[in-house]
Amino acid sequence: MAMHNVITIFRKEVATFLNSLIGYLVISVFLTGVGLFFWVFPQNVIESTYASMEPLFTFGPLFFLFLVPAITMRAFSDEIRTGTIELLMTKPLTDWEIIMGKYLATAFLVLFSLLPTLIYYFTVYWLGNPVGNIDTGATVGAYIGLFFLGCIFGAIGMFSSALSSNQIVAFILGVFLCFFFFLGFDFLADIPAMEGINRWLLSLSINEHYQSISRGVIDTRDALYFLTFVCIALIATKISLAEKRGG
Repeated sequence: MAMHNVITIFRKEVATFLNSLIGYLVISVFLTGVGLFFWVFPQNVIESTYASMEPLFTFGPLFFLFLVPAITMRAFSDEIRTGTIELLMTKPLTDWEIIMGKYLATAFLVLFSLLPTLIYYFTVYWLGNPVGNIDTGATVGAYIGLFFLGCIFGAIGMFSSALSSNQIVAFILGVFLCFFFFLGFDFLADIPAMEGINRWLLSLSINEHYQSISRGVIDTRDALYFLTFVCIALIATKISLAEKRGG
């Protein structure tokens, strides 16, 4: 894999997203929504009896369910629709270079969306009584968990985008798959008939591993789960692209 090809695609994807109105609109909706739950809606940080970033890490994943598929919906679907995917595949690029360039751009945009929320941390830090009365270690762990979550949603979103030439279909499919893998196994584990395998079902749940990391402890099992999930989703994307190349 030639890194300069990956970097070129990465730069192109980031520039395309940041140069579009919808890119800033999507990020603004995310930050506004999280901000409302953080500062305005009931159980916000002002009403809390202790300094905490909990509203961000509780509601952030729900907004990510829509933010990340909105970032990835054009990754392949737009190129499939316009036919530029065929032109891209005729260039001296491997499928993995295309996939990794686009995926790293998605991961960067997830991080870019999270960076403005650091102002919440510094605000809560100074609002604490005494000042600085916030568990910084747990907050860092939760941020890592939220970033990992965005990376998984990004891989799922890219796979969804590779399946359809319609951006809206790719977006809806991405939201559905992200929601299913995030909370679907939790719902299945709560069904009485699943009592014998509920522990196994929970081990497949993204939310279960996200909650584990959000406690501030980075367990290698959770990190391995996120890495494995991303790899599987990207391999599925590779298979979809290979079929289109073959076609």
